[in-house]
Formats: sequence, structure tokens, C-alpha cells
Amino acid sequence: MVSERYTYLNKIDSPADLRKLSVGQLTAVCDELRAFLIEELSVNPGHFGASLGVIELTVALHYAYNTPRDLLVWDVGHQAYGHKVLTGRRDSFHTNRKYKGISGFPSPKESEYDSFGVGHSSTSISAALGMAVASKLKGDNRKVVAVIGDGALTGGMAFEALNNACVNNPNILVILNDNHISIDPNVGGINKYLVKITSSRTYNQFRNNLWDFLGHFKWLGIKTRRAFQKISYSTKSFFFKESNLFEALNIRYFGPVDGHDVEALVRLINQLKDIPGPKLLHVITKKGKGFTPAEDNQTLFHAPGKFDKYTGKQVISENGDEPPLYQEVFGETLLELAKINHSIVGVTPAMLSGCSMNIMQKEIPHRVFDVGIAEQHAVTFAAGMASAGMVPYCNIYSSFSQRAYDQIIHDVAIQKLNVVMCLDRGGLVGADGATHHGVFDMAFLRCIPNLIIASPMNEEELRNLMYTAQNKPRGPFVIRYPRGRGVMKNWRNSFNEIEIGKGRKLVDGARLAVLSIGHPGNFVSYALNGLDDKCSVAHYDMRFLKPIDEELLHEVCSSFKTIITVEDGVITGGLASAVTEFVNQNNYQVKIVPLGIPDYFVEHGKPEELYRECGFDSEGILKTISKCLNEE
Repeated sequence: MVSERYTYLNKIDSPADLRKLSVGQLTAVCDELRAFLIEELSVNPGHFGASLGVIELTVALHYAYNTPRDLLVWDVGHQAYGHKVLTGRRDSFHTNRKYKGISGFPSPKESEYDSFGVGHSSTSISAALGMAVASKLKGDNRKVVAVIGDGALTGGMAFEALNNACVNNPNILVILNDNHISIDPNVGGINKYLVKITSSRTYNQFRNNLWDFLGHFKWLGIKTRRAFQKISYSTKSFFFKESNLFEALNIRYFGPVDGHDVEALVRLINQLKDIPGPKLLHVITKKGKGFTPAEDNQTLFHAPGKFDKYTGKQVISENGDEPPLYQEVFGETLLELAKINHSIVGVTPAMLSGCSMNIMQKEIPHRVFDVGIAEQHAVTFAAGMASAGMVPYCNIYSSFSQRAYDQIIHDVAIQKLNVVMCLDRGGLVGADGATHHGVFDMAFLRCIPNLIIASPMNEEELRNLMYTAQNKPRGPFVIRYPRGRGVMKNWRNSFNEIEIGKGRKLVDGARLAVLSIGHPGNFVSYALNGLDDKCSVAHYDMRFLKPIDEELLHEVCSSFKTIITVEDGVITGGLASAVTEFVNQNNYQVKIVPLGIPDYFVEHGKPEELYRECGFDSEGILKTISKCLNEE
């Protein structure tokens, strides 16, 4: 049960309870909701700043609309913590992002108030448009709202949806939550355009004066005054150029308005929701609003981990002598290589700090390009640079790379361009769950001709693969590595080129072989340390999924009757499939025992919990080895 000091929040088990309150009480609700999230997230880490910035908007939406009949789509989903608290998950919020707990993103299977599953950005307008058209066809007259923010408008899919929104004249309201930042500060022309709108003194003074002026004419009647006020919003493009982008698409533009004035938001939303056709409300918010440390350092407090709820000071692990994060090794190594090879450039879709490319940006800013939340553009942009003789290191989170599949095939692989695709967050990422696990990349990339696909077992291997990729033109080169820490404290060794398509034997053995790829090879090593018969099992680090080391596979298949494969990707299509194909093509009589991601979407939890669930943590590997040895 939530603390007794939350006078209003304690009594809100659904938006219906919220709507029992007066408009004048909503500010107090916002204050309590913000305090609740600060208290909870200080000890149970999650996405912090984004949800604090939309507290007033969240309360206003659930107060003005008849949810869940009326539909809210959140984009990006990490804005929706306040929404979750108000929709029956207050008392279970302490399980947020924990194993078997509630998801950190909207999930329809979790609540009827979560109208659409949202983990990746820029999807809300398309989804809401589909819902609105369906409602029109069915004649059920449901209201549909898309809340897009935290940089999501830079995604191309959002513009595709805006372009299509006027076709069937659906009753949809798009709320642009404009806080000028995603994780890192927003970039590009759209951000500059929005800044221009919000900073136009002439227009904003005109709008406010006209609104206030009409409000004084009590004798006009409330409906007439509201009608005039609505007209003042929708006709402003006749006088000012700022709103032409949206209204040229036949989307009526309203705003910008203060996103932290809950009472004004309620009044405005109530007026807008009955206006037919597609509409866009431009709301100005501050990420981290109400918690000064988060307001002052918005990038850090996007997802800060544990922190002191009073001072904002992060709670740092006592064990400071740990191996580095893989992303830190990537960032440091990229800078080293860029200083040696002046053709190297860095490209990332809005993940400068997330992938540690900001390390290179600080020293060589003119060779680092943040293209916004636009994975498709990032890949083709990198391809264009490669075609002109540069060596782009295009760093994209594995699960986000799914969005650029066509570009990887058509713009990179077919042309055999020397783009180094660095896929961060490969494998199970933990608390972000099914939408963010990078488990499909090896399977969906392996079938593409001309690709080299490699996965390092440790930091030194990552470093050497990055060196190898730029040492001479090789065509498209994919390096995928996990989220989290590696295993080597002393990793910054001299560069060594790795022979393409060659694995390595780590441990010799007599009875069965384990073939691993990537970081899970360390789980195999831990498992073998716990084996009683330490001479019975051989361990091979494949390093390359494509081209796969056929010489090594011939050796293994000729020497062993049982092969266990271990990977942190889906079993179907990955290393297990590649080995099985080789065995069949060469008529070996070998039993393949695959360990990896099963054929279902793995939910959220700590990585160790998820490895255990999937059966390829060190204990699971040891059990499988023991079972195979016993069966022999």
C-alpha cells in the first residue's frame, strides 16, 4: 500500500476515481504522483525523467477522456509510469521492470488501459491512426490520442503517419510532448523548427492576448467564446509561418501551451476533443520536472539507476574494481582507431551516450554524427559515406537495427560497402524486456550475402574485431556485443588482427564439444570449471557466425558425437542452425544440442534471471553437459 501521506493518490485505483475530483484538486494529485515516482524510482531504477515531465499531461488526459474506452497511445513508452500508477498499478509499481513484475512499457496483456504495446519510438501516430479509422468504420465513436515525445518525432515513421492522417479525416489528437531531448539533446531540422515555434514572441503574444481578450466577453456565452478561441488556434497559420508544416498536411495545429499547467490542459483538451478531424497539440514540458537534479542533468536522469531521493546523488556500487562496460570499450577503442585512421567516422541514431560514441565526439566532434531516432537513415547515411571512401562505424542497438533491415540489405550488403555495423545490446538486455532484447540479429543477418558477422567473447576480442574491420576494405562487417560488463580488467592491449572466419579452441576434451559464440562463452568457461571430469569436454569459441569456420567444424564433427551450441540469440536461425546445416550438408552423424533463446518472447528481469530461464547460464550449461555425458 502506498504511504498514507498521499491523500489523493491513495484513493485513485482507476481514472474513474480521478474524475470524481474537482479540477482544482488536480494540482495536488500531480504533486503526489510526482513525489511517488521519485520515491519509487530512487530505489527501484527505471526510466525517470521522461515520466516526471508528463505528470500534468497524464493527469489531464485521464481526467478529460473516458479511458479505457477512449484510447491513449504513449510514445515512447517510458513516458507512461504516471499512467500506470493511475490505472490500477500503484500498489504493484514496486515490481516495475523486475522479473515476473509489471513491464516498464505499456503492455496490452498487462492492462486494458494500455491500448498498444510501445517499446520502440515513433509508432504512436500510426497505431492511433489505425485505431481511429477502425473506430470510424465500426461507428463506435471512440476518441483516440497519441502522445509522442522524448525525441520520437524525429523518426521517419512518425512523418509517414502524419502524411497519411488527413486521408480519411479520422478523429485523432496527436499531442507533441516537446521537451527538446530524447536521451541526448535532440538534433536536426525538426528540433530547430519546434524551437522556432516555441520561441516566436510575436505569435505567442498575439495568441495569448487574443485568447485573454475573447475570455473577457462573458456576454458571448461559453460556447461562443470557446468557438472563437478555437478559431484563433486553427487560423493562425494565415498570419504566421511557424505552423505550416503540420497544417500543410491538413492537421490542425494548436499551441504551443504550457505542459505543466494541469488545469489549463484539462480545459484545452476538453475543447479540442470534440473538434473533428486530425489535430496536433504542441505541449512544452521539461524532462525531469519537479526534481532539480533531473532538470539540471537530463541525460543522466533519463535512467539514472538508484539515487538519493533528496539530493539526486547516484548510489554507486561499492565494487569499483570491475571490468568495464562493453559500450565503454567500444567508445574508447573507436577514439583510438579514429586517431590512427582519419577515414573513420562515427554514426549513431540518437544513442551518443548510450553507446559511448560521445567519447569520440568530445575530441573529434566533426567526425561524429548523431542522426536522431532514425535507424534506417543512419544505415543508408553510413553507406553513402562508405561509398565516398570513409569508414563509418554505425552503432545501433541490436533491437533497433531491426528497423533498418531493408537498408542493410539494399544499401550496404548488395553494394558490398565497407560499413562497420556495431550492434550494441546484443542478447538479453534485462529490465527493458521483450521490446529491447537483441536476440534476433544473428538469425536475420546470417542469411544476407556479403556480410561478415562476428561476436567477441571479451573486451580484448571486441577491440581486435574493431581494429580488424577497418584494417583493409572487407565489405560490410557486423560486430555484435552485449549490454553490461565484460570479464577483463586489463583490456587495453595492443591491437591484433583477427583472421576472418576463424574460431579458436579454448579447452581440449575427449567426449563432447561445446561451441559458443560471443559473451556466453564465459558462461561455458565457468561451467567447465565446475565439471568433475575436466578432460571430457572441449570448448571452442567460434567468433564468427559468418563466414563460419568450416575447418574447425570438420575437426569437431570428426572427433565428437555430441555437440552443444551456446548463443545469446534465438536458436532458430543462429549458431545452432548454422552448425546443423553444416552437419547435414557434410553427412556427419552428430547430435546437436542447442542452448540459446527459445521460440517465445522473453520478458523482463535481471540478465542472470533470464539466462537461467533460457537455460544457458553456467548452471544450465553444466546441467546440459552432465546430461549429455550421462547419455553417452
